Amino acid sequence: MTNATEQTTGFYNQHPISCEIIVSKLRASRGHLDGLRTEELSVHDQDHYGGVAANDVLAKCAHIGHDSKVVDFCAGLGGPARYLAHHYDAFVTGIELTPARVTGAAELTRLVRLEDRVKVIEGDVTNVPLPSGSQDAVVSQEALLHVPDIARVFAEAHRVLRPGGRFAFTNWIVHQPLSAADGQLLWDGMAAATLISIDRHAELLRSVGFEIEAIDNETDAWGVVLAERLRMYQKLRSEAESAGTPSGHDAFYKSYVLFVDLVQKKRMGGARFTALKAT
Repeated sequence: MTNATEQTTGFYNQHPISCEIIVSKLRASRGHLDGLRTEELSVHDQDHYGGVAANDVLAKCAHIGHDSKVVDFCAGLGGPARYLAHHYDAFVTGIELTPARVTGAAELTRLVRLEDRVKVIEGDVTNVPLPSGSQDAVVSQEALLHVPDIARVFAEAHRVLRPGGRFAFTNWIVHQPLSAADGQLLWDGMAAATLISIDRHAELLRSVGFEIEAIDNETDAWGVVLAERLRMYQKLRSEAESAGTPSGHDAFYKSYVLFVDLVQKKRMGGARFTALKAT
């Protein structure tokens, strides 16, 4: 197991958004889990910036529709995968490194009866266990920052896509070089292994054979979203502690405060990339 793997799985094992806290909240609000609808679960399981609206944007970028075969890199608890399956009638395979999140994704998918269209499997996005040319689209949201060899991830996305398929993802970016102390805290708190510019993302995508269709700088929008998410996490921490579920470690909350500040000062930010595998 690599150091980055240990850091990432450790981060997500302690993350305050877990299957356990989601189920606890659903039981508290509904009294039971019988007949749970995807829309009810989506209130709690979208652990990415922008919520379900961000899923719709990626679906449009990636041309996801009826019976599209989609792979979600770093799928987590499977919230976006279930959304794409339910709202776009897609078949979605999630690749997720953390075993506890794979188990949690299976449980949440079972609760909304989407097992025939969604499967999150344990795997590494630098060595994806899917056949070449088997997918119509690859998506990912704010997760590739955890991977040290992001060029290898891009190569795997290109490999698994059919000709004409699209890779649509969002990721952290840096606008200005970070200090060693800031980089260390983001690593300690949120397992940020790869922090590169928009231009470097584009260069690496082209280097593995992609054609860039669009790059959208989301830094301004993220400045607002992240401040809201910080308040959410601070509230969720006490709720998770009360429920006896993972609540996150101190470095996570310290690094999140730093991250929000860096984005609002536009030293860091985010971007959405859409790339095409040419026919």
